[in-house]
Order: sequence, then C-alpha cells, then structure tokens
Amino acid sequence: MSWVLRAADPLDAGAVGGILADWVGQTDWMPQLYSRAEVIGFAGQMIDRGWVTLACSSGARDVLGFLARDGGVVHALYVARRGQGIGGALIAQAQAEVSDLSLRCFAANRGAQRFYERQGFFVVDRGDGAENDEGLPDLGYQWRRAADSPRGAVKELME
Repeated sequence: MSWVLRAADPLDAGAVGGILADWVGQTDWMPQLYSRAEVIGFAGQMIDRGWVTLACSSGARDVLGFLARDGGVVHALYVARRGQGIGGALIAQAQAEVSDLSLRCFAANRGAQRFYERQGFFVVDRGDGAENDEGLPDLGYQWRRAADSPRGAVKELME
C-alpha cells in the first residue's frame, strides 16, 4: 500500500482521535482515563495548533498514522498499521525539519522504546509517573542531528 504525509486539517480529528483511542483500548496496561469523544476533542486541539502530520493512503483520506509535534517536542506518535514504515517516515520528516527532538515514552511500551532507539533516540531521564496523567513510569528520549551532538562533532573533527 502506498501512502503520503500531509498536514492534518480539522476534518481529520475523528480519525486521529480514533487511532489514539483504539490504541488505549487495546493496551492492557494503559488506563482508560478519557471517553472516545474527549480523545477526539484532544486530537482536534492538536490539529488546531498545527502540530499534526498524517500518513494517509495515497489518493484517499484514510489516516494510517500521525505524529503531533510542537517544535522539537513530540507529543504523540501512533500508527494504525505497524510494520509498514509509517512511524519511521513520520519521525524522519520531523528529524529533517528540526535539529533536536524530545519525547516521553511509557516504560511499559517496550516496542515503542525499540522503535525510538532504532530512529537514533537515546534515554535522557526516567520518570515515576508523577508528571503524566496516567501515573505510569516513563522514559525521556532525545534525538539530535549528528552534527549537533557531541559525538557527531567529535566524529567530524576526526575526519
């Protein structure tokens, strides 16, 4: 299946909120704190702020995944169909637009941790859940463009 990346518009709030609500509903360790309508409303707020990039099926409005980012802070990355490169493409676009990204990932979400680490993110801190609505332990991740990172600068000097 082919897909394209595009900015979300207000008509996409239902699809974006649906992907997020479905993930929460399918994840046994995740508390369900909000109704589906509240999650769709939250998606609409992120879209209104201009944060949301979508992966959509080519030639259609079918939303396959989304990334919500405010500058260098990734607030959400969810895909409806894993294993197709959609999440990687969304992250790669964000990495092309900024030199530094940060995000939080739940400690229980081992798959997401492996994904972020494959994308070049590294753990910078660990939280006990006091800072998130769910009250779940989490990890802070950071990514820096190679030339902006201390390791990248050292590598450039050695070449």
